[in-house]
Amino acid sequence: MADEAAPPAGGPLVTGSEIARLAGVTRAAVSNWRRRYDDFPAAAGGGANSPLFRLAEVQAWLDKQRKGQDVSQEVRLWQALRGAYGDEMIGGLADLAQFLAGGGPAAPDTLPSDVAGLARGLAESGSAQDVVDALADRFTDSVRRAGSDQVTAPRIVRAVRHFAGEVAADATVFDPACGIGSLLLAMGPDHGPRRCGQEADGRSARFAQSRADLTGRGGVDIAHADSLRDDRWADLRADLVVCDPPVADPDWGRDELLLDPRWELGTPSRAEGELAWLQHAYAHTAPGGAVVMVMPASVAYRKAGRRIRAELVRRGILTQVIALPPGSAASHALPVHLWRLRRPPAAGDAATSVRMVDLTANEPDGRLDPEPHQVADVPLIDLLDDTVDLTPGRHVEESHRDYATEYLEVRRELAHHVRHLAELLPALSAGDGPGALEGASISVADLARAGLVAYGDPEPVSVSDQLDTDFLRGFLRGTANTRRSTTASGSFRLDARGARVPQMDIAEQRRYGAAFRALQEFEERARRVAELSGRAASLARDGLGNGALSPEA
Repeated sequence: MADEAAPPAGGPLVTGSEIARLAGVTRAAVSNWRRRYDDFPAAAGGGANSPLFRLAEVQAWLDKQRKGQDVSQEVRLWQALRGAYGDEMIGGLADLAQFLAGGGPAAPDTLPSDVAGLARGLAESGSAQDVVDALADRFTDSVRRAGSDQVTAPRIVRAVRHFAGEVAADATVFDPACGIGSLLLAMGPDHGPRRCGQEADGRSARFAQSRADLTGRGGVDIAHADSLRDDRWADLRADLVVCDPPVADPDWGRDELLLDPRWELGTPSRAEGELAWLQHAYAHTAPGGAVVMVMPASVAYRKAGRRIRAELVRRGILTQVIALPPGSAASHALPVHLWRLRRPPAAGDAATSVRMVDLTANEPDGRLDPEPHQVADVPLIDLLDDTVDLTPGRHVEESHRDYATEYLEVRRELAHHVRHLAELLPALSAGDGPGALEGASISVADLARAGLVAYGDPEPVSVSDQLDTDFLRGFLRGTANTRRSTTASGSFRLDARGARVPQMDIAEQRRYGAAFRALQEFEERARRVAELSGRAASLARDGLGNGALSPEA
C-alpha cells in the first residue's frame, strides 16, 4: 500500500462526513451550517462536491457555537488522534493499537495524554478490539471519501471472500500487499488458519499485526518489506493467496528483477506491475492452491500484457475472471476485476475453460452469486486469439447470443432493402447540355445576403418559397462545388463565396430537387445495405465457426 503524504501546511484536513462525526450530527446538518452561518470555516482543499476543511478551524468553530459538546468518546478519540497525528493517521492507529495490546514501542507515555486516557476509558467500557476495529472502520471510510486506494474497500473485501470460497481451518493464507490487514484478516474462520502478510509501509504493517493480536488470532505474522524487491516469505507456499496490489506503479523493480525465477509466465513490462504482483502471488501458491487477485479492468486487454495472459490461459492456470459492479472500489466508479488462479496439483489437472462472470449490471452492495445469463464458461482455444482479451462482458454477451435469430433478422432486413434499392434511383434521360452551372448562376453568398438562404448545420437551407432546399443542396454536393470546398488535407468546409447554383424558376428547381432528393434516399439506403451486408457476413462466419449455425441440407 502507498505511503501517506506529509501533513498539509496549516494542519490536517477533514471532510464534511468527519465534521458530522466530530459534532455527533448528520452530514445534512453540516451542509446546513455551511449555508446558514457566514463564519463557518471556508474550504481549504478538495473539490466543489467534496470540500476539505482545516481541523483546527472546525474545532474552534464548534466550540464557539457550542456544537459537538455531547459527542461520543469514540468521536473524541478520533478527533484527538487527528489533532495529534494529522495525515499520519496510520502511524497513530498503529501506536494506539500497540498501546492497547500492551506491548511494542508505543508505551503509554509516547501517546498524547488525552489520546491515552480516552483509549483506556473506551477499552475498559468495552474491549480494546472494539476500539481498534471502530477506528479502523473510520479510517477506511475517510480514505474512501478522499478518493484514495490506500486501503482495500469493504466491498472488495466482501467480494474476494465470496469468490475465494471456504477456507479450511488448517489452511495457510498469504497476502503480499496486506496494508492494514483488511483483506488478510477477513479470509476464512477467525481462528485456525495460519495467516502471513507482507507490507512495504511499516506503519500499516504494525497496525495490521496489532489488529490481529488484539483479536486473539494466533498464527498471524506480518513482515515489513517490499514484497517484490525483498520477499520475506520466499519459501512459503500457501493454500490461498489474496492480494489487492498497488495500481499503475511503474517503479515496481523491473530493472532489478529481470531474471527473477518468479516470472515463469514471462517478464512483465514496466507498465504491467499488476502482472508482476500476480506472478509473485502465484509463485507462493501450493499445488492445488488458489490465488484471488484484485485487478484493474484494463489489465484484461492491455496490449503489453497479452503474452502473459496467453500463458495463463494456455497452461490452464486462470480459472475465473469476475467483473465486479461499478462502485465496488473506494476511489472510483469503474469496474474492478477479480482473477482467480489455481496451481494444478498434477500435469493433467489444468483448467480446460475459464469461467467469465459479468456482475457490472448489479448494484455494488447487491448479490454476488451471478444469474445464469451473467456467466460463460469459455474454452481456452476461444481466448487465445490475437488480443487475448479477458474482459468478462465480451465473452458473456457472446456466449448468450442467439445467432440463428439474429442472422435471420439481418438477412430479412437486407433482402428488403436490396429489393427496393434500385427503385429509389430517379429516372433520368440524356441532357442536351451545356451543364447547368455553365449557364447563368448565382453564389450562395448572394442568396444569403438577399435573405433567401440561412446557414444551417451542416448545410445551408432555403428560407424562402423562391428557392427549393433540395435543389440548393443537390447542386452544392456536386463535383464542381465540393472540389472548391475541399481543402488540401481532405476536409470539407463550404466555400459560401465560391459555391454557386444555377438560376432557374421555382418549377424547374423543384423538378431538379425531386431528383436530388431521390438520390439522397438512394445513398442512405445503399449505406444501410453495405452495413447489413458486413454484419450478415460476420454473423454467418462466426456462427458457422462456433457451431451456432450450420448450412441447410
